[in-house]
Amino acid sequence: MTLNMLKASLVELDARSRAKAIVDAGSFRELLGPFDQLESPHLEAQGIVPQSDDGVIVARGDIDREPAVIISIEGDFQGGGIGEVSGAKIAGAFELALRDNKNGIRVRPVLIFDTGGVRLQEANYGLLSIAEIGSAIIELRNYIPVVGLIPGKIGSFGGMSITAGLFSKLIITREARLALNGPEVIEQEAGLEEFDSQNRQQVWQTIGGEQRVAGGLADMLVEDDIPSIKEAIHAVFAKVESEKPRSAQVECYRNFLRSVDPSKEIEPIDVRNLWKRIVHGTSESTPIEQGTENTPNTRGYQWFETLTGTTTRHSEVQSVLCSDRELCGKNTRFIAVVPNSNSRFPRARNGEVGLEEGWAIAECVREAIEEDRYGEKRAIVAIVDVPSQAYGYREELLGIHQSCAAAVDAYATARKEGHPIISLIVGKAISGAFLAHGMQANRILALDDDEVNVHVMSKKSAARITRRSIVELEKATEKVPAMAYDIHSFSTLGALYEMIDGVDADSPDIEESKKVEERIIKAISDVKSGSTGIEHRLEHSGRKASILVRERLEEQW
Repeated sequence: MTLNMLKASLVELDARSRAKAIVDAGSFRELLGPFDQLESPHLEAQGIVPQSDDGVIVARGDIDREPAVIISIEGDFQGGGIGEVSGAKIAGAFELALRDNKNGIRVRPVLIFDTGGVRLQEANYGLLSIAEIGSAIIELRNYIPVVGLIPGKIGSFGGMSITAGLFSKLIITREARLALNGPEVIEQEAGLEEFDSQNRQQVWQTIGGEQRVAGGLADMLVEDDIPSIKEAIHAVFAKVESEKPRSAQVECYRNFLRSVDPSKEIEPIDVRNLWKRIVHGTSESTPIEQGTENTPNTRGYQWFETLTGTTTRHSEVQSVLCSDRELCGKNTRFIAVVPNSNSRFPRARNGEVGLEEGWAIAECVREAIEEDRYGEKRAIVAIVDVPSQAYGYREELLGIHQSCAAAVDAYATARKEGHPIISLIVGKAISGAFLAHGMQANRILALDDDEVNVHVMSKKSAARITRRSIVELEKATEKVPAMAYDIHSFSTLGALYEMIDGVDADSPDIEESKKVEERIIKAISDVKSGSTGIEHRLEHSGRKASILVRERLEEQW
C-alpha cells in the first residue's frame, strides 16, 4: 500500500500534464495551444460548447535528449472523440514528423491514447481523419519507431483502436482497455447474452491491458508510474527494431485464428495459452473447415461478379472474394467482402468485416505486392458493401481491431509502393469496416444511389451513445453534413473522386456495367499521373478546418 502511494500516476493527469510528464524536464513546448483558439466549427451548432484545444495536445520536446513530438488525447472532452480539428492535429503532427525524418531530421513520435474513437457529433470527419492518421503512421514507421501509449482511463476504442494496431510498439497499463467495439455498443448491437457491459470483471478480463499483452495484441505492460513509463518509451527508441509491426504479421495471426474453434466456449486464459504456443512455435495450425458456401445476392457480390466475371473466393475465408482480370490490357485485382451464412464466426455472417476477413484482405493485397515486386504494379479495386465490423465477444477477445489494422496496413503499403488503389462504394460503407476496406484508396468512387451510405455507427447505437433521439440526430445532420449517412452529404467533405449516376445499383445492365468500368479505368489513370498519397482529399472546401490546422501547425513546428 505504501509503495502504491509513492507512485507518480500518469493515469490521473490530464492530457497536457501527461505530455509534459513524458518529455525531458524543461523541454515541453505546446503547438496550437488554447490561445490559438482552433476550436471545432461543428459543435456549437449542436448546442455543445467547444474547447479551445479541441481535446488534443500537440507538443514538441525531447525524449532522452532527442527531439520528439508528443500527441496526447484528452479523454475528459467529448470522451476523447476524434473530430475534424482534433483529428487534423494528430494527422498533421505525424505528417510533419514524417517529413523531418524523411529529410534526416530525427523526431521521436509518441501518441498517448485516451479516446472512445470517432466523435459522433462530427462522424465522417472522424473517419477521414483516422484514415489520414493511419496513412502517416504506416509510412513514418519506415524511418523511426512510432510509439503508442494507452494509460487509461478510457483506453482506446473505435477507429482509434485500429490506429493502435498500426504502431511499431504499443505500451499499455493494467488500467487501460483496448477494443474496436465498446461493451455498451456490443450489448446494443448483439444483445446482453453476447456481452454484458455491466459485468466489469468480464470487460477487464477481455479487453484490459494485461490481457492484451498476454494475448499478443500489445507489446509492453507497464505500471501506472511515470518513471516506469518513460523508461519503457526510452527502451523502444534505444533498440534497433527488426521485427515487423504487428499489423504486417499476416501469417502469424492467421495461424493464431486457425487454431481457434469458435464453436466452443473460449475464455481469456485460453487466448493467453494459445498465443504462448504461437510464439513458441508449438501450436498446430489446422486447415479451416469450410461449410458449403451460401452467399445472398448482395450488391457487393453482384458487382464483383459483374466486373470480374467470376466469384472466386479466398482459399480459406469464403466471405472474401478476390480475383484478377485485365482492364485496358492491365492486370487488375478486385476484392470484396460478402455474406457467408456458414462463416465459422457467427457474428460475421452478414457481410461484416470480422476477424478472418481483415487478415484475409491483407493477405490478398500483400500477395499482389509480392507478385509485382519487380514488375508493373497492378491496380487494386476494393468493392465496398460492408454493413459494419462484426460485433461480438469473441471478436474483441481475439482482437478484431488488429484484423482491421492489418487490412489498413496492407492497402496503405500497396498504395505507397505504387499500386493504384481504387474504392468503389456500391452499398454500405460503415465504420471500422470501411476504414479497413476502402478508406486507404487513392481514389474513392461511389454509385449515386439512396442505399449507398457512409457512416461510423448505426443510428440506434449513435443515439444511445450521444444520449439523443434518432429524430434529434437526423435534425443535426441538417447543420453538420458529416453526421449524415447519404453519399451526397459525404461528397461535400471532399473525399469522393467521383459519384457515378445513371446506374441501377441493384441490377446494372451491360451499358451501365461498362460505364462503371470506364470510370474505374479513368481513376486508375489519374492515380498513375499523381502522388501515392491521399493528401488530395484536403484540396476541398469541405476540409477548411483540416487545412487551417495543418498550416498553423507547420508554422509553429
